[in-house]
This record gives sequence, structure tokens and C-alpha cells, in this order.
Amino acid sequence: MTQGQQGQQGRPLLNSRLAGFGTTIFAEMSALAARTGSINLGQGFPDTDGPEEIREAAVRALRAGHGNQYPPGPGIPELRNAVADHQKRFYGLTWSPETEVLITTGATEAIAAALLALVEPGDEVIAFEPYYDSYAACIALAGGVRVPLTLRAPAFRPDLDELRALITPRTRLLLLNSPHNPTGAVLTPEELSGIAALAVEHDLLVVTDEVYEHLVFEGAHHPIAALPGMRERTVSISSAGKTYSYTGWKIGWVTADAPLVTAVRSAKQYLTFVSGGPFQYAIAEALQLPDAFFTEFRDSMRRKRDLLAGGLRSAGFQVYEPEGTYFITTDIAPFGEEDAYAFCRALPERCGVAAVPNSVFYDDPEAGRSQVRFTFCKRDEVLESAVERGDGGAGPRPAGAGGRGGPGRPRS
Repeated sequence: MTQGQQGQQGRPLLNSRLAGFGTTIFAEMSALAARTGSINLGQGFPDTDGPEEIREAAVRALRAGHGNQYPPGPGIPELRNAVADHQKRFYGLTWSPETEVLITTGATEAIAAALLALVEPGDEVIAFEPYYDSYAACIALAGGVRVPLTLRAPAFRPDLDELRALITPRTRLLLLNSPHNPTGAVLTPEELSGIAALAVEHDLLVVTDEVYEHLVFEGAHHPIAALPGMRERTVSISSAGKTYSYTGWKIGWVTADAPLVTAVRSAKQYLTFVSGGPFQYAIAEALQLPDAFFTEFRDSMRRKRDLLAGGLRSAGFQVYEPEGTYFITTDIAPFGEEDAYAFCRALPERCGVAAVPNSVFYDDPEAGRSQVRFTFCKRDEVLESAVERGDGGAGPRPAGAGGRGGPGRPRS
């Protein structure tokens, strides 16, 4: 350990709960993409802004002085009402804007605040792996014990018998994510009913991350909070970034029974307190956009999925086609490769495209050792260029194709 990593008494500066949590894989691969001039299909952010009328709504709010000072702690009334209306409109769920809706700094803060509020040190939290990396860090910050339920290729379905076996007297909470990042799996009504039955049987809390709720390509999104016995034990989380392509605004929300919202707010107020005042006004308008917006957004992303999936298959990847989100999980085994992290480190130099290794999203890296995630929330011409780089002679090729194995030659 270097001196810069130690305090004056020789102790590590970083507390033990965060030991092992360094720079995120997204920052690492995005920096690599920038350094090599590669197309960044690793980090999941759009390369175009969302609806112009929503950006103009933020500008109007700024100029009118709405939200330029601290907004109310729970969020501005207009946005809390809009969130409640959205849940009623799409899912038939009724929440009180005054007591059952909380506005947060994106979904990431909502997850952190929920876990900090609801988990005691030593409590077990069951999470489906692979999982978004902040889940592990937030469970650690809360002092919880992470218990993974592994979703396995090719279908990435949860094994409910295995889930039942993981539940112990120390289990406090189930952390769900559907549509699921990074696999793109969407929990079915039957799976959700089985999970809900276990939660009720064992009196467990559920925190559910639903940020990709409007990006379901096969079937539909079904909130677990709507199932019998789940309203009083479920914290539902979503955000504006993924649906409206304004990820930098960081506007998220929690909907839950009033006692749960009160608990989450107790933790949230000591994190950011409040944020995003003018943007809250804009997202209040965004949530009221007509159904056609959500349909066109989903259909556009489905076309992008198909474009990139076709290109990846042509390049030789095994593709696990996602049912939702804007990510595609692939396998590099057809190239005779096994180490996704090494593959992703080399890929920008080899064909000018950056991706993310799924192995970093598993407690057991072997479970996803050869899986690589790509995002398709980019302009069509960017995706087409990425496909050309992978399929034009400089990209990966399966072992034995054209006498070559593994990733292709360095990009000139």
C-alpha cells in the first residue's frame, strides 16, 4: 500500500466497507474509449438529447426563477403529482403525492437512501446477479451482507427454488431490477408472483429498480408493488434519465407506502438534501407526454437493438437478445476467448469500439467470465459505424474464421 493510501497512523484512508470498490468499470472503459478515439458502446448514456420541448421547459423554469433555490425536500409538488399520475396512468397504482412520492437525485441516490434507511448492519440483502455496480456498494455502505442469486445464460431467468433456499432469518430485503441491467431480462408476471409470495411468506422488504420501465420490447413491464401484499413492503424506484435521454439532470423518484417513504426520506435528506430544482419542473411536463412518445421511444430503441444485435452476430459474437433495457449481453466464447475483462481492454485498439465486461457485475466472476455488454442507445449512424468496424475485417472473428482466432488485427 502506498503512503497516499494511508492515514497518519498507517491506517487505510478508505473505510473497510468500501474496500475493493475502486474506479467504476464505466469510468475506466469510457476513459479508454476517449484515449483511443473509439466508439463508446460501454457506458449507457445517449448521444443525443431528449425532446426539445422538455429542454425548453427547463430553460423556462430557470428564467422564471423556479427551482433556482432549494426546492422542497420531498420534491416540487408539480413533479410529485406528475409521478403519481404516471403510476396511475400506466399501472393503475394509486399513490399520494404528499406522503407516498419522494424525488431523488436519480435512481442511484434512491437506491442508496433506501438501503441506508432500511438495512441494519448484518442484515442480508438478496440481489440478482449480474447487477448494476452501485448495488454492491450501497449494500456495503449500509453494513448489509450481499447474497447473490445468479441469473445464468442464455435466458437469465431467476430460479425461485434457489431464491427460497437463500432466504434465512437474517434476510431483510430483496433488491430487484426489471427490466434487468445488464442482461435485458424482464421478469414475467409468474416470476413476480413467485417472488412476491416469498416476500410475504418471510415478511421481507423489496426494493425494485424500474428505470427501464418504458423499454420493454417483448411483453410488458409489471410492477411488483401491484401484487397482493406487496404495497406495504415495496419501495419502487425509477428516473427520468433513461426514458427522456437527459441522464445528466439526475431526476429520480421513489413511490411507496407512506411509512417507507418517510424512512427513505430520512436517509435521503442527509445525502444530497435536494437537487435539480429547474429540472424537476421540466420532468413534471415530460411525464405528461402523450402515449405516442413512449411508443415511439420504445420502437426506436427496438430498431437500434436489432441493428446492433445483427452486427454483433455477423462479427461472430453469441448474442443474448434483450427483452428490455438498452443493453445487449454477448459471449466471446466463439472467438476462443474466455476473459471478458482482457477482451474489453484490448477491443478499442483492435477495432475501435469500447464495451464493458459483465464479469465485474458478478460476485462470482466465473459466472460471467466470457460475457461482454454493449449499449445501443446511440444514433443509428454511430451503431452502423460500430458494426462496420466489427464486420469490415478489423473486428473480432470466431476461431477458425478466415484462419484467424480471437479479436482481429489492430486497427490502422
